[in-house]
Amino acid sequence: MTAPLHRAEALSARLPPLVVAAERVAATVLQGVHGRRRAGQGDAFWQFRPFLPGDPAARVDWRQSAKSDRLFVRETEWEAAQTVALWRDASASMEWRSGPAVPTKRERAELLLLALASLLLRGGERVRLLGGPGRAHAGRAGLAALAEAVALRGAGAAESLPPPDPGLPRHARAVLFGDFLSPLPEIQAMVAALAARPVRGHLVQVLDAAEETLPYLGRVRFEGLEAEEPALVPRVEGVREMYAERLRQHRAGVAAIAAAAGWRFLAHRTDHPPEQALLALWVALAPD
Repeated sequence: MTAPLHRAEALSARLPPLVVAAERVAATVLQGVHGRRRAGQGDAFWQFRPFLPGDPAARVDWRQSAKSDRLFVRETEWEAAQTVALWRDASASMEWRSGPAVPTKRERAELLLLALASLLLRGGERVRLLGGPGRAHAGRAGLAALAEAVALRGAGAAESLPPPDPGLPRHARAVLFGDFLSPLPEIQAMVAALAARPVRGHLVQVLDAAEETLPYLGRVRFEGLEAEEPALVPRVEGVREMYAERLRQHRAGVAAIAAAAGWRFLAHRTDHPPEQALLALWVALAPD
């Protein structure tokens, strides 16, 4: 058995409880808010797409389907806009946490991704992974399939930002979860490439509380998780104010990049309830 398969099986083993947790978070947010299922607006033809589990049989275009051994659905441009592409940073830096009482950044990002997917699927929309296989998932059964896809694109990925995705339809939406500590020019290039399709998006920055507050004292050696050179700080409390200002400026830069593209930016800490971030996302994704 190959090493990648071993890793995929190890990741898959923890997915059932993760899906259960995501469903629980989604159910909490659903209490007191209305669903987002909408009647289709506009009937301009966009494309034929493969029939997906959860699609009503009445949606099948039998003339197109008769040309091959697969079933196809006729999709309008408005329906294409109901595709939401999700992505979470799986690079090594997301494996960090400041203590056992809080999840790693990757664990929280995956929980938020799957909880949001649960809400979207319940609302009749389709979800897919950005940069992954082109297949979109629909219906309640789509959550398990998406969770498996997340597991297969597991931890240790080199990319701190999503790769190009030429298969993403126009007018789709994207929600990206990560720490977004990459250089601002790289983040701007990524957002600009997606916005040019055009794609509307949301950036959700997930950080550990210690990354914001730098609560350490005295002489501390900081070691990077992605081959960065270690840094020895003789007196951490002496640089705390400067560090906080650098982080504030970087976050403001990410938010400005998002705003310039017509996107939205949301910050979340792993010591805060996931329902807070999910509710803010749910409101932001609601139709105008």
